[in-house]
Amino acid sequence: MKLPKNILVAVAANMLMAYPAIAEQVPQWELGAGLAYIDLPQYRGSNQRQVYFLPVPYAVYNGDFLKIDHERTRGLFLEAGAAELDVSVNGSVPVRDNQARQGMPNLDPAFEIGPALNIFLHKRESGNVQLELRLPLRFAVATDFSYLHDIGLMFQPQLNLDVHDVLGQPGWDLGMAAGAIYSDRRYNQYFYSVAPGFARPDRPAYTAGGGYSGSQLTVSLSKRFPGYWFGGFVKWDMLRGAVFEQSPLVKQNDSATVGFAISWILAESPNRVEVGK
Repeated sequence: MKLPKNILVAVAANMLMAYPAIAEQVPQWELGAGLAYIDLPQYRGSNQRQVYFLPVPYAVYNGDFLKIDHERTRGLFLEAGAAELDVSVNGSVPVRDNQARQGMPNLDPAFEIGPALNIFLHKRESGNVQLELRLPLRFAVATDFSYLHDIGLMFQPQLNLDVHDVLGQPGWDLGMAAGAIYSDRRYNQYFYSVAPGFARPDRPAYTAGGGYSGSQLTVSLSKRFPGYWFGGFVKWDMLRGAVFEQSPLVKQNDSATVGFAISWILAESPNRVEVGK
């Protein structure tokens, strides 16, 4: 199966999070490359899994307006005291040869992008601990890279905790994010509806509605070593109570996604800037 690497790189970069909350002097930019391993369900609720080994870019930029790190790209469209507005991205992998969807059309990879309002709730004076409420609203499109198909909206409010130098270990960053997911009717129909023409005795016709779409908990750990960066994560997905829970395409209510990456830093800026203030 041909891998849609643009989508996978976006997913990997979004999952492998590490954001330095403490103020420190760092290069203004860093560039590199590495490898990532991701083991995940074919789609949320699927009992079939997919494993990917893929190259990932490493890019960090600390500008006055644009900031790029391992967690996200922050355009900082608006920054006012305890809140900021930036961009949120996510995505899903293609679904091929799935037993629950046998005889149904394949699912193209989806790409999600939209604004995110981030509200800072707590920050220690040392800068080592920071708690945020993140409110991303993302527009989703499915694509086979020859067309774009609008498949709806997703809202994913999350509480996000960043801990720098976790357990007193210098340079180790712990990230924890938890929250609910809400998606509209079009989004859920793309993944979970079964048209009457594809119904069969073990897969009745089903029309998905919009609303509560489960919850997620993500835990990540990373460190920037001299010359390279390493990070890993585990994400728990829980679909109990989701509006599409009764879809015949939902084969399990709980699943985990696991991944890690290592990137070698090949070049960096000679000038230093302060981040994490």
